[in-house]
Amino acid sequence: MVEVPSHVMSSAQAPGRAVPLERVRTIGIMAHIDAGKTTLTERILYCTGVNACMGEVHEGTAVMDWMIQERERGISITSAATVCPWQGHQVSIIDTPGHVDFTAEVERSLRVLDGAVAVFCGVRGVQPQSESVWRQARRHGIPVVAFVNKLDRPGASMDRVLDSMRERLHATPLAIQVPVGSEGGFEGIVDVITRRTHLFSESGAAVAADLPAAAVSAVASARSLLIECLAETDDVIMARFLNDEEPTAEELRAALRRATLSGQVVPVTCGSALRNQGVSALLDAVVSYLPSPLDVRQVAGVEPESGRPVVRAIGDAEPFSALAFKTVGDAPGGRLTYMRVYSGTARPGMSVRNARTGTVERIAGVLQIHANMAEERSEAFSGDIAAVTGLSVDTHSGDTLCAPEAPIALNAIRFPEPVVSVAIEARQAGDSERLHSALRELALDDPTLRVHTDGYTGQTLLAGMGELHLDIIRDRLERDFGVAVRVGRPRVSYRQTVRGPAAATMTFVRQMGSARQYAVIGLEIEPRPQGHGVSVELDLSEERLPAVFHNAVEAGLREAADSGIDGDLPLTDCHVRVCDGSYDATDSSDLAFRAAATLALNDAVRKAGVVVLEPVMAVEVLTPPECLGDVIGDLASRHGRITEVDSLACGSARVVARVALAELFGYATALRSLTRGRADVAAEPSHYEAVAEQAVG
Repeated sequence: MVEVPSHVMSSAQAPGRAVPLERVRTIGIMAHIDAGKTTLTERILYCTGVNACMGEVHEGTAVMDWMIQERERGISITSAATVCPWQGHQVSIIDTPGHVDFTAEVERSLRVLDGAVAVFCGVRGVQPQSESVWRQARRHGIPVVAFVNKLDRPGASMDRVLDSMRERLHATPLAIQVPVGSEGGFEGIVDVITRRTHLFSESGAAVAADLPAAAVSAVASARSLLIECLAETDDVIMARFLNDEEPTAEELRAALRRATLSGQVVPVTCGSALRNQGVSALLDAVVSYLPSPLDVRQVAGVEPESGRPVVRAIGDAEPFSALAFKTVGDAPGGRLTYMRVYSGTARPGMSVRNARTGTVERIAGVLQIHANMAEERSEAFSGDIAAVTGLSVDTHSGDTLCAPEAPIALNAIRFPEPVVSVAIEARQAGDSERLHSALRELALDDPTLRVHTDGYTGQTLLAGMGELHLDIIRDRLERDFGVAVRVGRPRVSYRQTVRGPAAATMTFVRQMGSARQYAVIGLEIEPRPQGHGVSVELDLSEERLPAVFHNAVEAGLREAADSGIDGDLPLTDCHVRVCDGSYDATDSSDLAFRAAATLALNDAVRKAGVVVLEPVMAVEVLTPPECLGDVIGDLASRHGRITEVDSLACGSARVVARVALAELFGYATALRSLTRGRADVAAEPSHYEAVAEQAVG
């Protein structure tokens, strides 16, 4: 691996840090599938000197797409991390998948990033998954720089992409570069702030040139819009604007950085990643406008025992805190835990506390990750993305690792519920145990993968985010774990919620061997709006339920909700309040309280009554206008609700609909037949709704 080169340390930084904290950038590359994220990341690695040659996705040589399944399919499946230097800065990058089936990879990556680069196809503009990842980034408050890619393609238009960002993302995009030429004649860019022109050589290198006459009007228009928008957010630019004075380049950059960090505007760059055009200018924008950890200043969390809000300042000298956002169980060197260090310094041999479990473990090694390669490090500093070895399987995605003497629990990561399931079994009877062991390991690393046994048929059911997700898991079982499997037809993962409020109290008393088990739990349950999931509140005094049993009660409730009431459908969209309890100082245990919580929840749900829910998908179809009627008719035959139909500037018609997942199996194949292969479809989970309502609506 290539190490990040050392630079002069500021007096405030800790010994061993390569660059000052204010020069650290931790970013993600996000976009719709096939917009060019991984190609862009490969060019960044080449431009920064990390890679000696440019990897190609279509040739299966991309460094960031290292899994064999990724190289065969030409798509990113898992998020890949790396680090590179640029102009005295350290830029940590996470390349995220663009397919909706792997949205959990995007979610856990965005949770630990300070900024992001949103990549948009210059031809298609804002696409369905573009909107999804944009919402995810905004939910986490992540500032964004945009890159309009593929401007060398027929039909590409930067202005059209900017318009679609305003219309569909409700963003304020500000072009800081204007393309010179278009489509096959795309040959350079003009910096809107400095008015400097750079034309691209065959290798993609930028060569200074005079401003072309054809670009003068576009540059003037973009610069005028830039100044007007910044004047609304910045006093310095406003004063210049009112006095009819020209702001300096430094004033514009400073104002643009402030507006970007506050989320008010989005700087937009442009180029062609495949031809290595505009990548250096994008990197300049990343280090100029996206935040360093010092811009974030501090992270919020709670004290694990009391739940009292606490904050932790960013910095190497602060007590250690990090968020474990990903685990890899089948790494050659042993189990890896990827983490973002927020404060303090991680070193081999140091002890850390898992804020969720309360256990204290020792870090065996600290690694710098470059895709699927790793390099040993003596330290990982605040702001770094790193991996550690030595932690147990009880460390999950979303767990906080912290200094034992200064505990803090950072906000965890929320993952979507799986929507598709299949029955799975080993082809060879003797491989059943190996299959279940492999599934357990895969489920530990993938929070959207669920494995359970059907209470009626005894089949092992594997639930995930889509058909592609489950097909990748099948492929990994056979290639990575050597277990040949049989997989049933995909089927919908239904859910259920309660019809109304109910309460239940359950006493658990059992004689297990020589030990007596005793616990009492009283709880109330009530429905919540769509998308709420299952929330648990422990609202009772220490005298009724000591804190030592709180984790056991919550674990019992969540396990019962996930496995389904009486082994039926998983529970969702409800709130459970534990309001009563009783214990015995001698006979009570975690096991007893987990059992009591499970039984109480089952009883409360039976009293409340249940409503069966099914997943509804947001579907977007791009079709030639002459096929529009057939597409709408086919969606209507699938009981789809058409919500939007419009024409795009690129010549396609766009249809947006809500369709029950059960109606969409095989839809992509049917659509290709219907439109002679000329239409594209994208679908993502929208919400759950009652089966009866869907059938009627």
